[in-house]
Amino acid sequence: MRVITQQTLGGPEVLTIVDAPEPRPLPTEVLVRVKAIGLNPLEARLRAGEFPLIGRPPFILGWDISGVVEEAQTWRFRPGDEVFGMPLFPRPANAYAEAVSAPALHLVRKPASLSHVEASALPVVGLTAWQGLVDIGGVTEGDRVLIHGGGGGVGHVAIQIAKARGAHVIATASGSKRKFVEGFGADEVIDYTAVDFTEAVRDIDVVLDTIGGDTVERSLEVLRPGGHLVTAVAEEDSELAARYEAAGMRFSGIGVEPDPVALRGLVELVEQGSLRVHVQETFPFERVADAHRLLDGGHLQGKLVLTV
Repeated sequence: MRVITQQTLGGPEVLTIVDAPEPRPLPTEVLVRVKAIGLNPLEARLRAGEFPLIGRPPFILGWDISGVVEEAQTWRFRPGDEVFGMPLFPRPANAYAEAVSAPALHLVRKPASLSHVEASALPVVGLTAWQGLVDIGGVTEGDRVLIHGGGGGVGHVAIQIAKARGAHVIATASGSKRKFVEGFGADEVIDYTAVDFTEAVRDIDVVLDTIGGDTVERSLEVLRPGGHLVTAVAEEDSELAARYEAAGMRFSGIGVEPDPVALRGLVELVEQGSLRVHVQETFPFERVADAHRLLDGGHLQGKLVLTV
């Protein structure tokens, strides 16, 4: 099979396609013939050496996959089942490949209403948003929720999850993304390039932060007493956590985890018509470097996907 690997850290040009032996599934695992691979900004940082999550090269990037079960060492799936998920994170899943061996518990059946491209775009961003808003934030009907980065991969999915749970959703985004963000159900959109969000909103129950920096620090000003900041960026900032707690607020970091229960929750929303994932652009497997150049540029709307 073909895999995309790198021997050194660096720019998109270090990503190369080579032949490699197919993985063999262990008991409780399945071999998935990959149809599409979702790309995430984290992978660009790992490629460049900005974040040492999986050590030094050589390695194969990627976690988001959708494909067809080819071999099953488990009762959970059979050959021919269409599945998707985010196996093994934060350990390497070697997902930039034509075939992936993955724990069956890290995958769920792909709904017929999602293409492989759409399904591959959902796991990392969907699980991050679900675990942040539902499992940690406990968002419920009537809550006021502020989502920073509403036009991004996590943000546009988070808007829909919060709306499905009956929340009033406010999102920050650049002015150019206003219509995009409103299209996913945001009740209010704050153009962060023109308006200071701390002057525009108050009495927020839950803030979901995907930006970090001073955005997460200043979010303290907009929470109601006892409000909850959930960050996917500054999760290890103990000093900031102490500031929130001293002010009577809650501070939680979210490090996304494989979670079949949450994946099935996302599938249920998809089947209800309450959730869709936006794919900005797809690239064939051979153009992975071009896809990573777009990742490096940032300011994406939704997700990028490799097709296999």
